[in-house]
Amino acid sequence: MIRRCVSENKTLTATFTYDALKLADVVVVDVQCDYLKESLGNVRDGRADMEALEESLEIIGQHINPKALVLIETTVAPGTTEQVAYPIVKKMFRKRGIESDPLLAHSFERVMPGENYVSSIRDFWRVCSGVTEEATHRVVKFLNEVIHTQKFPLTVLNRPIESETAKIVENSFRATILAFLDEWSLFAERNGVDLIKVINAIKVRPTHSNLIFPGPGIGGYCLPKDGGLGVWAYRHIHGFEDNIFKITPLAIDINDTRSLHVAQLTRDALRNMSRPIASAEILVLGASYREDVGDTRYSGSELIVRRLTEMGAELRVHDPYVLHWWELEKQDQYPTVSHGLKRFFRGQEKLKSLRVEQDLERALQGTDAVIFAVRHKHYLNLDPAEVVESAGGPIAVIDCFGILDDEKIRRYFELGCEVKGLGRGHVKRIKDQVRQEREQQIMPPVQIQIAKYK
Repeated sequence: MIRRCVSENKTLTATFTYDALKLADVVVVDVQCDYLKESLGNVRDGRADMEALEESLEIIGQHINPKALVLIETTVAPGTTEQVAYPIVKKMFRKRGIESDPLLAHSFERVMPGENYVSSIRDFWRVCSGVTEEATHRVVKFLNEVIHTQKFPLTVLNRPIESETAKIVENSFRATILAFLDEWSLFAERNGVDLIKVINAIKVRPTHSNLIFPGPGIGGYCLPKDGGLGVWAYRHIHGFEDNIFKITPLAIDINDTRSLHVAQLTRDALRNMSRPIASAEILVLGASYREDVGDTRYSGSELIVRRLTEMGAELRVHDPYVLHWWELEKQDQYPTVSHGLKRFFRGQEKLKSLRVEQDLERALQGTDAVIFAVRHKHYLNLDPAEVVESAGGPIAVIDCFGILDDEKIRRYFELGCEVKGLGRGHVKRIKDQVRQEREQQIMPPVQIQIAKYK
């Protein structure tokens, strides 16, 4: 697509000069607006990072044609378009002697990384709103021209704050569903329940089909931080002092720390094999935040790696979609200076030299534990016998995402491995069955007869 637009149709041009803004009829703003957390597991201790967005809006206001539409697609704190962006651009207009008011609108993207990335932008429902009636008319016209709105109609709201709030509520809702299952995941582990089977049993009911097993925390650019933008905006944009938010920040806090439990499961599995976690060779399968993509932003795997490193383990990582894990390799600068997860853990310097392995068989050699962290298609059908053979003997196996069915779990136990999983309390029952079967096979018949007559 890029080749077609650049080389053939010549409809896409990259530039380094702001003068290009003078030629635009529509300026689409997708400048990052992050939420910087100052502590792990307490989203209230943080702030919206608006500096880059505000600076970009100043530059836009200094250069655009007064009749150009400025469409903000960034996920922003509710109120940003009307109470932050609009005044900035209007001030720049007045400095230029322009008396007309700027045309600003908001329409958030619903983007899904992966092979259908472009389709998720073009072939999906959009919400939009303008600051003025003319801005609303312009944004509707623009989106009708670039998105398949006949099949996926636009939802036009009255004010940009409604569009902004829709994005925050949409993602907060999804984050809350995932956080809700965290406590039931622990319940399942401690009471012999397989939460994967429970969820699948419930999802046959249409009203509950959106239940999602959370895996080792949630990741990606949106869900871990969007609710924080709403909590922050309530006080710092709208000026309220009371504490109305209870569920939204709690869901983020739960999701932010869920991955730490994986380190505990790994420790316990190794203990059951009489192996210490310190100096253990541990392989994490999957660095990205979701299956079959190479996006590592806010990945649950990062917390797993960092906590196990803090506990003294030696980490390896395999991911067929990730060549460089910048959150580790450039951890002092990425994603931003002094705001990486490194600051919440000790002993992290050696992770700068960690490189993502592409050869799975080589990555498995000599490992003490394997953590199935992401549901990449490459991991779904791994044969337990081949995994153990590549590792060189029995290992601890941690299933974070319901990747292993009961047959594979049983096979790992038969091979002398230890298995644990998030929300998979039934593994102990399988382990006990394997042990009983083994004891029956090795018990001499005469002993059984003597025991009977006693």
